[in-house]
Amino acid sequence: MPIKESELILNPDGSVYHLNLKPENISDTIIFVGDQDRVEKITKHFDSIEFTTQKREFKTQTGIYKGKRLTVLSTGIGPDNIDIVLNELDALVNIDLKTRKPKKTLTSLNIVRVGTSGSLQKDIPVNSFVLSTHGLDLNGMLHFYKTDGINNEAVEKAFIEFTNWDTNKARPIVINNSKALEKRFDESIVHKGMTATAGGFYGPQGRVLRLPLFDDSLNKKMDSFCYKDFRIVNFEMETSAIYGLSKLLGHNALSLNAIIANRANGTFSKYPKKVVENLIQYTLDKLVE
Repeated sequence: MPIKESELILNPDGSVYHLNLKPENISDTIIFVGDQDRVEKITKHFDSIEFTTQKREFKTQTGIYKGKRLTVLSTGIGPDNIDIVLNELDALVNIDLKTRKPKKTLTSLNIVRVGTSGSLQKDIPVNSFVLSTHGLDLNGMLHFYKTDGINNEAVEKAFIEFTNWDTNKARPIVINNSKALEKRFDESIVHKGMTATAGGFYGPQGRVLRLPLFDDSLNKKMDSFCYKDFRIVNFEMETSAIYGLSKLLGHNALSLNAIIANRANGTFSKYPKKVVENLIQYTLDKLVE
């Protein structure tokens, strides 16, 4: 059965609704950034740019870097945006947009997120890189999909017990990265650990302005959580959604973060733009090795 027009919305030119992209506009290797202004901070390194488009916060450029075709796409902030981006990217490569039917032969994309974050651990200093071995989903978006078989129940159970997780909140889910991509980026300069993904910037990440928190000790419990080799090294708003949807759809995903702050010791990078630039160059070179 063809997918209904109300479920897979296309623009008049045949591009997918939010991203404004057609299948020929993207590479099979895609770099995610949150900020639309960061797209050109990456593509300025390209030898050539063949395609550019933007709709709302979703900006895309595709071009050539050292002989390899790459796409850079801004997702905006939060797991809700990741839901849009990954489903529409998958539609571009795995659904025939003319017949509206899934293809018999499926394509796996390689997706690498380049972001910024603060470290939760004293031994992960500012100006370093973090590679997310797992995404700890705290926001609940993935519960709208069947996630059986992609999660790590033992780690989830340990985290729920350690933090005394409230049952009125979405149950945490722990999802692996792509081990093939991790192997490509795994070097001594990279710190590794689990990345917690919240559904908001203030209360969901323990920030207090005028509103009191439901559990004002949650961040401290998260900082000190340790189960076997699992500990939480940073806190942001996209990684677990990228990992979860990529696993479900059959894509490879990895999240990298430039550490510009360390919450454990209260330090902040004196040159955050340089740290991000270093991570961009590191990512590009690893992708073409």
